[in-house]
Amino acid sequence: MNVDDPILTAYALGELPDKEKARVAAEVTRSPEAQRHVAEVQEFAQMLKASYRSEREAESTKPLSLLDIRGDRWFWSIARPLSIAALITVAALIAAVAIGTYRRASSPAGLADAGRASDVDVEEIGPVDLPPMPMVSLGAKLMTSPPPSSINENVVTGSYIPTEQEVLPNPVDTYRRDDVSTLGVADAKKGSSARSWRIAQATAKTVPAASVGALQARAYSTGVEADRMEIYGGIRQQSGEFNTAAYDHIAENPFLDASANPLSTFSIDVDTASYSNIRRFINEGRLPPKDAVRLEEMINYFTYDYPQPTDGKPFSIHVDVAGCPWEASHRLVRVGLKGREIAVDKRGASNLVFLLDVSGSMTPAERLPLIKQSMRLLVDKLTENDRVAIVVYAGGSGVALPSTTGDHKEQILGALENLQAGGSTNGAQGIELAYKTAADHFIKGGVNRVILATDGDFNVGVTSQGDLIRLIEEKAKGGVFLSVLGVGTDNLKDSTMQKLADKGNGNYAYLDSLEEAHKVLVQQMNGTLVTIAKDVKIQVEFNPAQVASYRLIGYEKRMLRKEDFNNDKIDAGEIGAGHTVTALYEVVPAGAGANPAASVPPVDPLKYTVKAKQAAEPSGSHEMLTVKLRHKAPEGEKSELTERVLVDSGASFASASPDLKFAAAVAEFGMLLRDSEHKGNGSLGAVLEWAQEGKGSDPNGYRAGFIELVRKAQGLTKG
Repeated sequence: MNVDDPILTAYALGELPDKEKARVAAEVTRSPEAQRHVAEVQEFAQMLKASYRSEREAESTKPLSLLDIRGDRWFWSIARPLSIAALITVAALIAAVAIGTYRRASSPAGLADAGRASDVDVEEIGPVDLPPMPMVSLGAKLMTSPPPSSINENVVTGSYIPTEQEVLPNPVDTYRRDDVSTLGVADAKKGSSARSWRIAQATAKTVPAASVGALQARAYSTGVEADRMEIYGGIRQQSGEFNTAAYDHIAENPFLDASANPLSTFSIDVDTASYSNIRRFINEGRLPPKDAVRLEEMINYFTYDYPQPTDGKPFSIHVDVAGCPWEASHRLVRVGLKGREIAVDKRGASNLVFLLDVSGSMTPAERLPLIKQSMRLLVDKLTENDRVAIVVYAGGSGVALPSTTGDHKEQILGALENLQAGGSTNGAQGIELAYKTAADHFIKGGVNRVILATDGDFNVGVTSQGDLIRLIEEKAKGGVFLSVLGVGTDNLKDSTMQKLADKGNGNYAYLDSLEEAHKVLVQQMNGTLVTIAKDVKIQVEFNPAQVASYRLIGYEKRMLRKEDFNNDKIDAGEIGAGHTVTALYEVVPAGAGANPAASVPPVDPLKYTVKAKQAAEPSGSHEMLTVKLRHKAPEGEKSELTERVLVDSGASFASASPDLKFAAAVAEFGMLLRDSEHKGNGSLGAVLEWAQEGKGSDPNGYRAGFIELVRKAQGLTKG
């Protein structure tokens, strides 16, 4: 799309009719350059408007001079237009400086003066019933430290009333949806510091969840010190020192002795969030945190050439083995599943609920704006057989779009376009409403799914992971599954979103770009939406006569007890249509020179064990292992069992299939990023070599993208 087209500028300024707006919005989603242009125009327009308004209000408060200009014809014919032109020029310069200030990273040294636009033109986002919210002296309160203990809970419920000492010039007693005379205060000083923020006074009509003042309230309620933030237009910019992203600690799977621990049991996983999140870190010029690296999600980001199921089962099982490239004396076993493909026109009717976080933390371009663009891609693929509702949540929750058939695309896209960010985050309340909306339009035998898009920063209502997980588990029993789309950087609650998707019978993807959204929501649409098997569990039994020890690579958060395999009450992972699932084992053959499991201190001899019958000993078998797999139909409660046996023929890594080589490259890359004790003799150079050998046809370029990512990582390390 041509960024010089005036229609694009008119779209950015909200000057197009709804029908034309929807058409241009669809084109913008396909052009990153157009998206940047729209964002820049909107940003500049807001800055210009704020600066002009500030100057206008300053002039309105000045006393009239002795010369009464109202009757001066010369002033009205010449001087006034020239003055206005000069004022606009000055405003443009001020806006340019403001944009530069907005983009400058915050530092502990202090904050520069910054004006803010507080009467952003917004529209109501459906019947969102927000409680009253005090707007008195929020700018000043951001400057005070420490905050009063009552503000965190009361500022978002409307019960907070400031004291007389907290009221600055031109205060507002309470925030009223129908009458807001002032959204901010001027020249609020922080303590004795000479630095200050200028928060422009303004007049506005109704202020919904998108209120900039609400963004300030949310930034304040986090308790982040003002000296550590830079706020412009209510947008919070955190420095690296105050990064609140949350990743669960990962304790890597150890080598286990095959004689004492012959069974390895785990739940399958088709999440891919870790890989795209790692890619975001490396593209930003830094290495990811170790606990952000989940090996199974990296491996399963890529598809592999497993055969389609032919026996009526929802997926096929593939098992192979070759030499381990990072440890020559070990073997590398691959277990692969391939979900049955479903043609797009054969997909059942869909009942979708977009559950979108519109809280203040979602304001930056890589959050709510990216989510809106991503959802447009999915909407474009829906038909008249599909239904979509949009539920939003911030301090409260509401239905921005009632359940609407997919052929009313203009209506759906218009509702998406009108969404703005602002307020605190009551995720649990939104989840309750989204599941109720999905249940009200449940399609028996169809696709019933809530798609949650958030940075995971729940700070109001049910906020503990345990309570949220129990809530999601209960809702999933009704046949409505959950997909989670994560966005954001400095406050990404990765661990929360991973667990919600797991317990909601769904999948978790991280969107670092519109291209990733296209992969998840368009190219892999059926896999994301259509579940073909649920509670899929794998149990591998190793033959101690052939295997000394083994280690499952990744899946640390998916491990199950051996007793869980036959227990149909135990929740496990889901497979979507066309999905591939891959698991790798590093195996130490019996008789190998060094056995890592041998260094584990032995337990004392047991007094009460019953010795196994001699006939049960597998010493005469040449089988290396047996793979057993259990799954349920999407609406079933009883599992089915499938088995496969593997005999190691001694194949070398050099003769391994391209797919196995590529999977090994991805696994070793993850181990190097984690600085794993099990990384062996691998290096980034070796990873590049294996990945290039395993690249194959690569129709979508994802493997080529991995190779480029490894090269970038080389530039950040000595490897």
